[in-house]
Amino acid sequence: MAGWLDNEPRLTKNALVVVISGPSGVGKDVMIDRMIETGQIGFHFTVTATTRAPRPGEHDGVNHHFVTVDDFINMIASDELLEWAQVYGNYYGVPKKQVRDALAEGNHVVMRVDVQGAKRLRELMPEALLIFIVPPSLGVLRKHLEKRGVNSETEMKRRLSAATEEIDNSDLFDYTVMNEEDRLDDTVEKVVEIIGAEAAKDPPRNVIIQ
Repeated sequence: MAGWLDNEPRLTKNALVVVISGPSGVGKDVMIDRMIETGQIGFHFTVTATTRAPRPGEHDGVNHHFVTVDDFINMIASDELLEWAQVYGNYYGVPKKQVRDALAEGNHVVMRVDVQGAKRLRELMPEALLIFIVPPSLGVLRKHLEKRGVNSETEMKRRLSAATEEIDNSDLFDYTVMNEEDRLDDTVEKVVEIIGAEAAKDPPRNVIIQ
């Protein structure tokens, strides 16, 4: 089997909309960043709009479009977002134009969203491919959240409680992939292989963006 790091063209007979989701702190951003670093051919990674402040090392237009609350509300009013949600006090949304343009070019569209957003996208696009990233344990998830600066025990309990509920209701997703500690490349390889296998299926998952 050819390694995913070889950057060989994937089966792109059918351009897919791929939704990557999972609990806060599970490693969605790191996983997507790793996929981008390896230059996956035939993939477009959406850049979401958000009102949260950039984290260390993040750049506007690369990791996210960092916007003001007023700008975000204007995007909602102008129907520019495929989906949007408010998560832990911040707004997040996926711009429609990015998705339309990438699909028109025959690229798989990969977007990272919270579980609330994934539910909305399932309603909007039943043919989208939904992949849920799960931690090996809540203990590992707690460690990741601590590294992210979640130091308040009240906030930690809130996020772990939300994670437990999200994991318990993950049957919304087509696939579940465990992000094992210190095995990021294995996680990415599994996700890329799932996308390739789904793209090769007939009939295809045709997604229409309104």
